[in-house]
Order: sequence, then C-alpha cells, then structure tokens
Amino acid sequence: MVIFLLAPIIMNRLRIPGIIGLIFAGIFVGPNGLGILDRDPTIVLLGTVGLLYIIFIAGLEIDLDGFQKYRNRSLVFGLLSFSIPFALGIALGIMMEYSIPAAILLGSILGSHTLLAYPIASRLGVAKNKAVTTAVGGLIMTDTLALLVLAIIAGMKQGDINIIFWVQLIVSLTLFSLVVLFGVPVIAKFFFRNMSSHGSMEYIFVMSVLFVCAYLAIVAGVQPIIGAFLAGLALNRLIFEQGPLMNRIKFIGNAIFIPFFLLSVGMLMDFRVLLEEPKALIFAFSIVVLVNIGKMSAAWISGEIYRYSKDEVKLMYGLTIPQAAATLAATLVGYELGLFSLALVNGIIIMILVTCMIGPYLVEKYSRKIAEAEEEQPYERSQAPERILIPLANPKTIEGLFDLAFIIKTPTSNEPLYPISVVRENGGDEAAKVAEAEKMLGHAVMYAAGADIPIRLLTRVDYNAASGIIRAMTDTRISTVIVGWNGKLSTPQKILGGILDQILEQTNQMMLVAKLIHPLNTTKRIVLILPHLSSKKPGFKESIRIVKLMANRLGATLLCLVVKGDQNYYGKLVNEQKPDVDVTLETVDKWMHLEENYLHRFKKDELIIVISARRGTVAWHPYLEKLPRKISKSTSENFIVIFPEEVETVDLRGSRGTTLPTTFLPDREYDH
Repeated sequence: MVIFLLAPIIMNRLRIPGIIGLIFAGIFVGPNGLGILDRDPTIVLLGTVGLLYIIFIAGLEIDLDGFQKYRNRSLVFGLLSFSIPFALGIALGIMMEYSIPAAILLGSILGSHTLLAYPIASRLGVAKNKAVTTAVGGLIMTDTLALLVLAIIAGMKQGDINIIFWVQLIVSLTLFSLVVLFGVPVIAKFFFRNMSSHGSMEYIFVMSVLFVCAYLAIVAGVQPIIGAFLAGLALNRLIFEQGPLMNRIKFIGNAIFIPFFLLSVGMLMDFRVLLEEPKALIFAFSIVVLVNIGKMSAAWISGEIYRYSKDEVKLMYGLTIPQAAATLAATLVGYELGLFSLALVNGIIIMILVTCMIGPYLVEKYSRKIAEAEEEQPYERSQAPERILIPLANPKTIEGLFDLAFIIKTPTSNEPLYPISVVRENGGDEAAKVAEAEKMLGHAVMYAAGADIPIRLLTRVDYNAASGIIRAMTDTRISTVIVGWNGKLSTPQKILGGILDQILEQTNQMMLVAKLIHPLNTTKRIVLILPHLSSKKPGFKESIRIVKLMANRLGATLLCLVVKGDQNYYGKLVNEQKPDVDVTLETVDKWMHLEENYLHRFKKDELIIVISARRGTVAWHPYLEKLPRKISKSTSENFIVIFPEEVETVDLRGSRGTTLPTTFLPDREYDH
C-alpha cells in the first residue's frame, strides 16, 4: 500500500503517468530487483483481479450506441490491429529459425493488446470519443483471435485437433456469449428492481456477475478477460456513469486491484537475462520495433479510412500498443509446450514492459489534447451555473430523485446538488421538525457521497412550503428543480397539487416532476410526448438535450410522439441536439388518440416523459393538465413531466420599470 501511495506521487512530480510508476515499482521491489516482495500466488491472484477489472470497466463504459454506430470501424480496426503485427511476428519467428507453430504463436502475441491505459482516457473524459470506442471495440477482435490461435496451437502440439475439437469450441463459445449477453441483463434487471436495498449488496452482485462470467469463459475454452469484457457489455445499460454504483466500482478498482496488476507486470522483468543472453536483447529489440510498427500502421490506416484527426490516431495507437493479458497467457503456454526458448520469453517480457510505458504516456498526452479541443467547440447552453434543487418530503423517494439528478448533471460541473426540506411554521414544534428534516437530509448526503457528488443542504421554516422552496430558488440562483410526485391531488382543480402548482406559477426555471416506482437503470425505452407548439418554448432545446442525455446514459431507445405537429420538423429539432441516440418519431393527430392508442400500451420498463407547458404560455393546452393523472393510472410505473425554462422578463417600456413575463406576450412575438 505504501508503494501504491508513493509511486504515483513521484511519477506525477516527474510528469509521468502514475501507471508507469507502479510498473517501475514492481521491477525494483520484485524478485528480480531488490527482492522485497515475491510474485507469489497472492500477488498473481490480486493482479488477475486487477486485469479483469480494467477490461470489465472498459465494457461498462463503452458507448454502446456509438459502438453499434461504429461497429464496422471496430471490426476493420480490430482486423488490421491483429493481422499486421501477426504477419510481422510470423516473419520474425521464421527469420529466427523457429518452427511454424512457434512463429504463428509469436505472431498472435504481437497481434493482441491490453487496455492498460484505458483508465487514463476514462479519467480525462474521452471514453466515449469515437476513436476510443473503435479501439475498445477492436479489443474483442484482437484478443479473441489471439486466444483462438493459442487454443489451436496448443491443441496441435498435444494432438487434440480434430472435428470434435472444433465443434466443442464453436458450440461452447456461442452458448457462453448468449448466456452472458442475454441472460445477465435479465437477472440484473430483476435484482435491481426487486432485490437491491443497500449499496454494498449492489456492488457484491456486480462483482459476482464479473467473476462468474470470467469463470464461464474458462469453461468455454477462452481466457477470463473475454468473460469480463462481455460482463461489462451486459451490465452497460444498467449501471449509469454518474451513479453511486459506478463510483464504487471505479474507486475500489483504481485504489486496490488495478495497482496490483501493474505491480505484478513489473515483477516479471529480469534485466540480468539481457547480460547473460545477448540473443534475448536482439529478440526484445526486434519485437518492440515490430509491434510498434504494426499497431501504428493499423491506427494510421483506420484513421485515413475514417478521417480521424492525428490526435485520435495517436490515441488509438496508445490504447492498443500495451501488451499484457493475452500476451502473458500465450507466452507462458508457448514456453510450457517447448515452443519458446527462455531468451524469447524474456524478450517478450521486455516488450511488455516497454509497451506498457509507451501506451499510458501517449494516452495521457493525446487524451488531454482531444478533451481540450472538445471544450473549445461552440456550446449553445446558458452560461449560468447549473444548480439543481431537490425538494425532499418522503424518505422513500430520495434515491430515485438523486439518481435522476446524477443522470442529468453535467459531469464537468463543480456545482453541488441542493436538497431542501421545508418545515411548516405553526407555532412551537419547529425545532423538532427541523431536526427530523435534517435526519432525512443526512441520508441524502450519504447517498450522494457514494457517487462522489458535492451536496449543499438547505433547510427552511415557512408558513407555506411552496414559498420556502421559491425563496430558496431565488437565494441560490437555482437553474433546475427536480421534485417527486405521488400521482395524487390534494384538491380536484389543481394540475399536480397545491404546492407544485404554486411553484410552477411563480417561477420560470426548468422543473422536472417525477413519479419513480422502479430504478431508472432498468429503463429499456423512453417515450417522449411532444405537444403542439412545444418547439416554441424558450427552453425546448434544453429539454430535448436532457431527454437525449437520459436516453444515452440509461442506454435506452427514444420514441417521440408528436401531437398535432409536423413530424419532420420535430425530427430535425430532436436530431440537432446532442448526444446521438436511437430516435423514432410517430405522429398523433389528436390528444384523444394518444389516450386511446398509447396509454394502455406503455410497459413497466418504459419511462414516459412529457414536455408540458405552464398555463398561459403558447404551448399550453387544457389536456396537459389531465395528462399527468392519466399517465399515473397507465401501465407505466415511471414518468416525468418537464416544464421547460421560460424567458424571465422583458422590459416593455425600455426602462428598469415594470416588466412582464414573456409568457404573456402576444402570439405574434412567438410567430416572429
């Protein structure tokens, strides 16, 4: 643990990625260095867990929509990234007078790669860049081919290659992939919907999925890293990026297990072999040169085909150059089968060390450049601080409302969340009620801390709960309000209830009214209802951006129901907003048709979102006041009503005097 603490600190002072420091630490303190630590079964076990962790997180974080969109690019890049080094490795093996099986195995070793530097790209916020998505997708192709070559060569050496071998391999791999990719999401949805109650249980469940899938991969005849990656893909849409569960997974991996893997890689290096066997140095130099040529060529060719920037090409090269997982497995098997000499083994280990230093350096350098370039692009959103207020009254709804806030919150924003509890002033017992409210807010603090999100608690005492919330919105310059709703009305003539209606009438900020029965991460599809003239709302584009952001982070498809509007026009407006998600549009002629043809067809795993309108605005319609109650009685369990932001005030006299809200301007202002 002292090594894990000091190595990154020292490397950061030298402006070298901390990952390299841990590898160097393994060299110095390992059995071939100062001999302080042995590469014993404990180190090997924890290192293996760290490797599985890296691959698992890559599967969790990969942009599945981008992966599907760029799957052909991943396929092409994966084939190039494997075949070019594979051919160079075979040529080197033949030149060094190794047998054909040994030369083929050497080629497969050069063709594989390990996402050693992926945590750097993730930390710098470029994990969903198309170049990173292409490189991560290419891992499936390169490591699968490398491990298949390993299985075939091992079978040939042992005389097991026959029709039964091929049938068993194909059937076991197919069944394994189907079980993981289709079975795991079903089990996970059931667990998250019905069984999860504490953060520790959710984490243990995810770890169980990871290691069971890794074990099943071994049973299927491939390396456990393939199982870890498929487990990440299977859980990708159920663990959203900004949530507490993802934070726990990353925190424990980055703090403990991944450093053990890096340390164990460094412990493999033995410089004394270079002095005793000069041939090992020749092997090492040749292998390092060839693997760099092969991986760089694959990245450059792919970049030319798909017009990636120079920085993106170098980032792909940096991600795919490190060799560790499949390389170590194939090397040890080749040595045990008598195909590789000790000189070649040590040459490969030197290659692992060199590539594990080159990769993180390149990824750190070019991830920063890409992140800076993305920040410089024009951005249309308001420059006002993103401050989200979450009024709390029911302890059972805290986690659902906070999950919604985590999803829509901009990851780069340093603004805290503002949970608030308003105590009604009725003469005498306010202190006890404030203490009770602070106890409820304490649970909110613990939940947000799990996601590493800052919190600023607000408590108000007021005769009217709505007044306390509105005053807090003014005091703290709130931009968005997320509030829960139980689907019931306190008075018949109200839209959502007395308190919520008062807040709507007296504020202009965006407001999300949510009824959430089951966890958001089980959402399969978002159904967005777009009323007539909703596109005229000042906050329409921001509302669409938030809905698409939710679809992207939940891994859900998006169905837009356009009520009495031009489908093509709304389709253009929706597609203009980022991020890119799978969008389908349908037109609804009348509000009654929505009720007759859609409300009864909503499913439990669908999230219904309505972009509504405040009374008196251009998009308001009487049916919008009935719609929340009707959806609440439908088969869907989760729905959100979004009231977009209104332009605050316009001075109609050209002075600082009386102002009127734009919601009461003549219609011709909107037509213009």
